[in-house]
Amino acid sequence: MQPVISIEGLTKTYKSGLQALKPIDLTIRKGEIFALLGPNGAGKTTLISVVCGIVTPTTGTIVADGHDIQTEYRQARSKIGLVPQELTTDAFETVLATVTFSRGLFGKAPDPKHIESVLRELSLWEKRNDKIMTLSGGMKRRVMIAKALSHEPDILFLDEPTAGVDVELRRDMWNLVRRLREQGVTIILTTHYIEEAEEMADRVGVILKGELILVEEKTALMKKLGKKTLTLNLQDPLQTVPPELAEWNVTLKNEGHELEYVFDSNLEKTGVPSLLRKLSDLGIAFKDLNTSQSSLEDIFVSLVHRDTGAAA
Repeated sequence: MQPVISIEGLTKTYKSGLQALKPIDLTIRKGEIFALLGPNGAGKTTLISVVCGIVTPTTGTIVADGHDIQTEYRQARSKIGLVPQELTTDAFETVLATVTFSRGLFGKAPDPKHIESVLRELSLWEKRNDKIMTLSGGMKRRVMIAKALSHEPDILFLDEPTAGVDVELRRDMWNLVRRLREQGVTIILTTHYIEEAEEMADRVGVILKGELILVEEKTALMKKLGKKTLTLNLQDPLQTVPPELAEWNVTLKNEGHELEYVFDSNLEKTGVPSLLRKLSDLGIAFKDLNTSQSSLEDIFVSLVHRDTGAAA
């Protein structure tokens, strides 16, 4: 499948000497939802800003829907919608005027029906004649989304779109994202809410200190790196872990009432059957057992800690 965004050898070094982005190669497929995860200062916003033509790269090439972002800036940028982190819009304009003007900036002919559709989708139609300055923070965020969608982009960047917004807007936002994806729009988002990336994304990229350390299909990533945890609810609490269980590296939880064993479910021999046999041999009975899969957050934290440790 032809990528809708192709990034090759992208770097960004500021005059101060700070290398915000180390060489990045990345392709984004048409119609996918790509989640970019990383701690504060990792380079997420810088990467988005370079792709959107807001920040000039030091080296590398970026092609958006067949157009080079530097040599064909206007054509490339017309394909892209951006919802930035910061709420930047004219406080004295009305909602309708702001969103309509944003469409005109991209050379699109007026289309009142499309603007109305976008505003209704974002529960802004009743506020269309209100000035931006009178709106709540959540409503201002909705206006930023409406502006990004005003010119019907094929690619939509969402930079921390639900940070600090209410639950209702967050729900509306993700319903909108799903509908846009169904229409063929490619969506790239950064988020601190890892559960959202886990629910929404097709692929996940992890960026750390300006370096893209991993790009993987979400399901494959969780299968590859995700661990399973077996929790045994013991009939009688244990004071310590018996030395006979040392090879399984089990831990006691809940004041000795639970025995926890973490294992790789992809291995041919998980160690679970042998552990259960050993418990039976030792006369350790349990009332119940359950297994749980690592979440994307667990995986993300382990990746960041692993790479931080390697760098130290």
